Amino acid sequence: MKLVKDVMVSDVACVSPFAKLREALSLMKKHSVKSLVVDKQHPNDAYGLITYTNVLKTVVAEEGDIDLLNVYDACAKPALSVGKSLSVRQVAAMMTEHRVKRILVLEDNDLLGFVTMDDIMAVLLEQVE
Repeated sequence: MKLVKDVMVSDVACVSPFAKLREALSLMKKHSVKSLVVDKQHPNDAYGLITYTNVLKTVVAEEGDIDLLNVYDACAKPALSVGKSLSVRQVAAMMTEHRVKRILVLEDNDLLGFVTMDDIMAVLLEQVE
């Protein structure tokens, strides 16, 4: 059985919680990603996650302004997280239970990366071929 460390993405784009939503969208576009990790404000704080869905909900559905709202206004914080030695099966169960597509990978509250539903599906598809 594969572990989180075998499938996780360690090259993660981060954004300040105090950045404007326009800056977050610009970073997403620059890195060609659909989500960003929201930095901790201090060592004992939690990481957050901002996704296209968060931005759509805040800006489009609630008529917010990307130049006035900060990342912390739209992000999910604390973000769900797991350790690198957890089995991919357990992460998949968490994703379906909490209806999320991304989970952060932490070690002692330090960011190692994240794992996505696509990463897990790639493992499953390898078994099908």
